[in-house]
Amino acid sequence: MSWTTLRTPRTPTRRSLAALAVCVLLPCAAAGCATGEAHGRGSMPSPSPVGKVLDDTDDTGRHLREVAKRDAPEVGVEVTPDSGGGWDVRLAFHRFRCSAPGARPAAAPGRGLAHLFVDGRRVARLRAPEYHLPGRLVPRGTHHVTARLYADDGTVWAVHGRPVQSTADITASDSGSDADADGGAGAGVGHGG
Repeated sequence: MSWTTLRTPRTPTRRSLAALAVCVLLPCAAAGCATGEAHGRGSMPSPSPVGKVLDDTDDTGRHLREVAKRDAPEVGVEVTPDSGGGWDVRLAFHRFRCSAPGARPAAAPGRGLAHLFVDGRRVARLRAPEYHLPGRLVPRGTHHVTARLYADDGTVWAVHGRPVQSTADITASDSGSDADADGGAGAGVGHGG
């Protein structure tokens, strides 16, 4: 029987401690270099900004986030009267998705929320393409219903220095349930602007 196969434990040498340190630090360094975008989680900020934040602001004081037209999100808005005296608003998005409530307050390409304005006054923040606009917010007369797209950091998506938005013109009659609109039969279809 050979006693050479049995060894007594030795204290760690410098070489083994260095190898252990490398094994521990390499995965940490690799994780620190990766962005959340590469893993599809979006948990870490991207090293490159999304578009360019301009000094210009929209009429609510939010800075514009300029993106190239080919990459820009788009929104369309359609407003139709409902039988209860209010209005049904439907948004159509292109290259844009609404973020979930509680999303991280950072800009991500084509993500965010829409703000809905009636005659320039914000009436709702939307994270879905449909909204019921109460009749009390649209008194008798012609009104402009605008949907404008915002990034999750509060900046306004913009192309050529103009906010990405769409406006539908609607006309409310006395009762609020009978309505006329540009384009006929109570429907207001949005146009970019």
